[in-house]
Amino acid sequence: MTPPTQSLLKYDNPVLVSRNTDRKSPKGRPLRVSPQQPAGPVPPPPKPKSPAADSIKQENEEILNAILPPREWLEDSQLWVQQVSSTPCTRMDVVHLQEQLDLQLRQKQARETGICPVRRELYSQCFDELIRQVTINCAERGLLLLRVRDEICMTIAAYQTLYESSVAFGMRKALQAEQGKYAMEKMISDLEDDKRDLERQVNEQKAKCEAIEKREKERRQVEDKKHTEEIQFLKRTNQQLKVKCFIIPYEITRKHTMRTV
Repeated sequence: MTPPTQSLLKYDNPVLVSRNTDRKSPKGRPLRVSPQQPAGPVPPPPKPKSPAADSIKQENEEILNAILPPREWLEDSQLWVQQVSSTPCTRMDVVHLQEQLDLQLRQKQARETGICPVRRELYSQCFDELIRQVTINCAERGLLLLRVRDEICMTIAAYQTLYESSVAFGMRKALQAEQGKYAMEKMISDLEDDKRDLERQVNEQKAKCEAIEKREKERRQVEDKKHTEEIQFLKRTNQQLKVKCFIIPYEITRKHTMRTV
């Protein structure tokens, strides 16, 4: 496990936790804690405090550790533990926190709008640091802020679940639309084939109709011509018969006259 990255939440110096191999007991081996020694001169021992103040401070530290658990990591087969700082904050600490928040937002190139995991993580660390600062002065107020933080996290998780389900629903609808698209394209292709087939049949029927009309027109023209010729023939015959009808009586009269003479 690699050491934890830098956080806006203020922690104490890391503490090395190692097992004591000098003693053995049936219940297990006790832990030996060796805090990391800061460089520089050794500070003077703290002034003795009243038992009530120590009890209140210990209770606040327990509440603080319950709200913000210490982080642990392994380095060179050694277990390191780093607890949240219980040092009260000042106005300069809050100003410094704001500056660090703005700096890390710029360094990590967090987006100003929209969904951004980097921005959410940095603001979550900042809110944890505010909870730490408030809890040191008033544990009850820190517990109330913890409830607010948990409610916000649950709301964000609910929105995230809703977003994921909506994305999945959209993907399913998109896949169904794609499948429906393929079926519709196949139907359109079949209908176009049927249309071309029907158009071919229509063209064939039109060609047949045109051929029949042409043939019937030619036959009608032939019949009309024949009928006209027959009418002309009958008219000539009629005219000839009329002429004969006038000539025959004249001939009979002439012959009769000649016989009389």
